[in-house]
Amino acid sequence: MTEAPPATPPPPAGPPTRASDDAGGQPSPATIATIADEVGVSVTTVSKVLNGKSDVAPQTRARVEASLDRHQYRRRARRPPIRTDQLDLVFHQFDSLWAMEIIKAVETVASAAGIGLHLSQLGGRHTPPDQWLDATLARRPLGVLFVLCHLSERHRDLLARQLIPFVVIDTDSATSASVPTVGSNNWNGGLIATRHLLQLGHRRIAIISGPSDVLCAQARTAGFRSAHDEAGLPVPADLIRHGDFYVDAGFAHGMALLDRPDRPTAIFAGSDMQALGVLRAARQLGLDVPGDLSVIGYDNVPVAAWTVPALTTVHQPLRDMAGTAAQMLLDLARGAELSTSRIDLVTELVIRESTAPPAPRLI
Repeated sequence: MTEAPPATPPPPAGPPTRASDDAGGQPSPATIATIADEVGVSVTTVSKVLNGKSDVAPQTRARVEASLDRHQYRRRARRPPIRTDQLDLVFHQFDSLWAMEIIKAVETVASAAGIGLHLSQLGGRHTPPDQWLDATLARRPLGVLFVLCHLSERHRDLLARQLIPFVVIDTDSATSASVPTVGSNNWNGGLIATRHLLQLGHRRIAIISGPSDVLCAQARTAGFRSAHDEAGLPVPADLIRHGDFYVDAGFAHGMALLDRPDRPTAIFAGSDMQALGVLRAARQLGLDVPGDLSVIGYDNVPVAAWTVPALTTVHQPLRDMAGTAAQMLLDLARGAELSTSRIDLVTELVIRESTAPPAPRLI
């Protein structure tokens, strides 16, 4: 009688296989549900991350992205993005003549390219809220121009994921070299305005700059200080004021500076609109411009040449800045490489009737 062969020992235990393994022993691709289960979030949250939605907490987004990378999740191939034939132009707020100059220049470039323009403002904020970003991503513009405002790193990443380029005009804060920016030399503008007043003989000069946390206002104030340093003159702290670039601030600070016995003989306003407020304050207090007070503005908006007296001002090439930024944005939208990411245009002093040497009794 033949003896039966010994039983074959069972194979050693190996790693457990996923229930979704196919017949070849290879794990099937991870699903959204797999990712959601591993991270401990809902399927909806994973879907929002995949679609670039902004309303996911940064820490949660990072965990989901890490899980997607770990599982080598195959993101669904995107269809070519359906874009609207328009540029988005975003202001922190745009109710001023200064903003109108920028709008006109961007519209000129967009119109020549057969592209529309969508305007929005942030109600005075300098960083867009998530709701704005969601609406922009849904609208899919060719690109976005930001004026005196900036994006958070997270928002920049979301726009990049959706292939929507952006350019910043006259930024309110320092930007990295990777952010395309067009501005002007604000420090030089503050310097040449103050030098002009010092050369006329003024020694008690006040400045009404813009918001203290806005980069261009800081630069103009720094130029104002540098001109005084050149002349070996101190700058009294009570002669440095910060407004908001609008007429009301110029009037309020103008009244406070001029309705005092040791009033300044000259005021450098950080914008033409603030200069208009200073002119109004001077008239209300019975002061002659430029006989009793010299006034300099900034921007050189068209109305500056029509005030009485005509306003001496620093010419900031607003239309050139905006036109250059719009063309840069169109180039980026077409896939072109920019030769430089930062352009600063020249500022120049335009001397008109609102500045003169101080009266001898005021020196």
